[in-house]
Amino acid sequence: MFDRCDVWMGAMVPKRWAKRAVTRSTIKRQIYAVSQGFESTLQQAAHVVRLRSGFDRSRFTSATSQALKTAVRDELQLLFLRAQAGAAVVTPGVAA
Repeated sequence: MFDRCDVWMGAMVPKRWAKRAVTRSTIKRQIYAVSQGFESTLQQAAHVVRLRSGFDRSRFTSATSQALKTAVRDELQLLFLRAQAGAAVVTPGVAA
């Protein structure tokens, strides 16, 4: 039980879906960066964003490429917009 009323954000990026540590770290940084913009509109609770499928390595050759960061940010924007409605969110790539 949390003794504070706050929005807590967690990120789970399993090695199964992002093999390289640099890719997992990049995705986690994007999760935390995007979530800061939505923090004031989310319910006061602990939220977890979990990667549920991999990103195509042939499309995203570099773990820190702008293309990967943009794809992750776009998907997270949609995720957090749906989470603002207060419903549990399940999408093909990420879940909250």
